[in-house]
Amino acid sequence: MHIIYTLLAGLAILPLLLYVRNPYVFKDLKHAFRCIIMGVRFGRYRKQKPFYSLLDRFLDRVAARPQKPFIVFENSTYTYGDADEQSNKVARALQTHAGVKAGDSVALFLGNEPFFIWMWLGIAKLGCTAALLNSNIRSKSLLHCFSCCDAKVLVAAAELQDAVEEVLPSLQEQGVHVFILSEKCDKEGIESFSDKIKLASDQPLSPQLRADITCKSPALYIYTSGTTGLPKAAIVNHERVWMATFLQSISGVRSDDIIYIYLPLYHTAGFLMGLGGAIDKGITVVLRRKFSASQFWDDCRKYNVTVVQYIGEIMRYLCNTPKRENERDHKVRLALGNGIRADTWTEFLQRFGDICIFECYGATEGNIGFVNYTGKVGAIGREHFLHKGTYQYALLKFNTEKEEPVRDSRGFCIDVPRGETGLLVAKIGMRAPFSGYAKNRQQTEKKILRDVFVKGDQYFNSGDLLKIDKEGFIYFQDRMGDTFRWKGENVATTEVADLLNMIDCVEEANVYGVKVPGHEGRIGMAAVKLKDGMEFDTSSTYELVKDCLPSYSRPRFVRIQSALAVTGTFKQMKVRLAEEGFDPAVIKEPLYYLEDREGYVPMTQDIFSLISEGKVKL
Repeated sequence: MHIIYTLLAGLAILPLLLYVRNPYVFKDLKHAFRCIIMGVRFGRYRKQKPFYSLLDRFLDRVAARPQKPFIVFENSTYTYGDADEQSNKVARALQTHAGVKAGDSVALFLGNEPFFIWMWLGIAKLGCTAALLNSNIRSKSLLHCFSCCDAKVLVAAAELQDAVEEVLPSLQEQGVHVFILSEKCDKEGIESFSDKIKLASDQPLSPQLRADITCKSPALYIYTSGTTGLPKAAIVNHERVWMATFLQSISGVRSDDIIYIYLPLYHTAGFLMGLGGAIDKGITVVLRRKFSASQFWDDCRKYNVTVVQYIGEIMRYLCNTPKRENERDHKVRLALGNGIRADTWTEFLQRFGDICIFECYGATEGNIGFVNYTGKVGAIGREHFLHKGTYQYALLKFNTEKEEPVRDSRGFCIDVPRGETGLLVAKIGMRAPFSGYAKNRQQTEKKILRDVFVKGDQYFNSGDLLKIDKEGFIYFQDRMGDTFRWKGENVATTEVADLLNMIDCVEEANVYGVKVPGHEGRIGMAAVKLKDGMEFDTSSTYELVKDCLPSYSRPRFVRIQSALAVTGTFKQMKVRLAEEGFDPAVIKEPLYYLEDREGYVPMTQDIFSLISEGKVKL
C-alpha cells in the first residue's frame, strides 16, 4: 500500500516537475493534440474516392446550415446557400459562354468583393484551377501571368478594364477569352459577364466534373515575386490548400467565431488562411475591400468580430492611430498573422486588450512552416517534438556577401549552433514536397539546394535567415536575395530596375530595400548611373513608376552615382548601399525623395528628420 501511495504522489507532482523543466509543456501537448487531429482528418480526406476537397467541405456546410451568414460585405449579407447558388450560376456561365471544362485554368483579376469568392467556387465546381492575379499588376507582369498558368479565360473587375485593355491585343493573340464583371461592355474583344451570370441556372453541377481531382492536383496558382523581376506562379495543390486552412483549427478558432478579412484575397494569407479556414470551420466572414486603420475597430464592433488577420505593418498602423476611450471595447479574442515586431506586439496588447496573437511563418510555395502557439512575444514559431519528427529542416551557416551557404571541405553545408543566425532550409520529400513554379524551371531550380548534408539530398531554400534560441523559439532575422518586403508585399528589385532602365537618362539602375525607423520591412531605393551628359529627369521617372508600378514597389529614394559597384562576377552590390540608407548627411551624391504629390524632389536633411521621427507617412 505504501508503494501505491508513493506512485500516486509521484504522478500528482509529475505535471509540476514537467512545468518547472518546461513552462510551455502543456501548450506543447495541446498543440500536439490539435495537430494530430488535423493529420487524422487529412488522412481521411486523402483516402476518399473521389478526393474530399475544400469545395466539398463548403458544400457540406451549405447542406448543414444554408441560412447561416457566410459573407458580410458593406451593406449586404450573403448566406452559405446564397454563395452556393451564385457560384452555380458562375460555373454555368463559364461553361456556356467560355467553353470552360475540367482541367482548364481561369484567371481572376479582381479586388476583394463577394464575386471573387463566387468565381472561385464556380471554377472549382467545374474541376478547374483558379489563377489569382494580383490586382495591382499591369502590362508586362500581367501578360506574364498568363504564360505561367495557360489560362484560357480572364475574368476582371469592371474598375480594372483599363488595365485589361492595355494588354488586350496580346491576350487575343494567346486566345484568351476576356470577360468584365459588368452588365454591358462596348469594347471589342471584351465581353460583359454579370448579365450572363444573372441569366444562368443556379441548379447544382454534377460532382463528376471534378471526379479526377486528387490531393496532388493543382487547386490554385498564387503569384509571388522573385529575383526574375516577374511574378512566379506558385502551384498550390489541394493538399497545400488543406494544410493552410488548418491554421484556424490549430490556432483555436471556434465554430461560433466571426473573422474579419481585409487582406487581399489573391494572397495566401487572405484566401487560404482566412477564407479557406473560415469555410473549414463554417464561420462568418466580414469582408472588406481594403484595410483602414481608422475604421478597423469600428468594423469589429459593428459586426461583432472575434478573429482578425494581420501582417506586421497592420498592427503598427493600428498602434499609430490616435488613442480612443473605447479602443478596448470589442470582442476580438484572436489575431492570426505574421511579421509583427516585438515592440509593436507589446504595444498592441497594452492598448487593445488581452488578444491572443497567433504568429506563424511560411511561404506560399514553401514546404516548411512554424507557428507560435504560446504567445511568446517576438517569436515566429516554436520547435515542437511532433513537428521535428515529421519534417527535416535546418539553419545553415550563410555567407551574406556571396548570398550562399558556407560549405565544409567535403562540400557539405554546416549547421549553425543554437542562438546563431542561419539560412532556413527544409528537406524535400513525400511529407514535405516542393511543387515549384508553373512553367518556370529556372526559378524552381533556384529554390532547391542539393548535396546539403549527404550526396544527392534536396532541400527547399527559404531565402530567410532565422535564429532558434535555447528554449526552442524561432525568430525571423532577415530576408536574403533580391526580394525585399514592404507593406506586406514582396518587391522584386529586378522588375523595378528593368523599368528604371527604360528611362532615357538612365544607363543602369540598382534597386534595393532600406530600413526606415519605426517601419517593418524595407522601402524601395535605387542607385542610378546616368548616361553621359544627361541629368536626372525627375518628371519622366515619376510618371513611369506611377503608371507602371504599384505604390509599394515604387523607389521612394533615388541616389545618383557616377558608377555602380559590382562584384568580380559583375553582380550588383547592394549590402553597403542598403546600410548607408538615405541619410543626406552620409550620402554626398545627389539624392531624391518621392513626394506623393510633387514627384521626385531633392532629398534634404529636414525631410530625413521628418521621416526618421515618423512625421511623414510612407
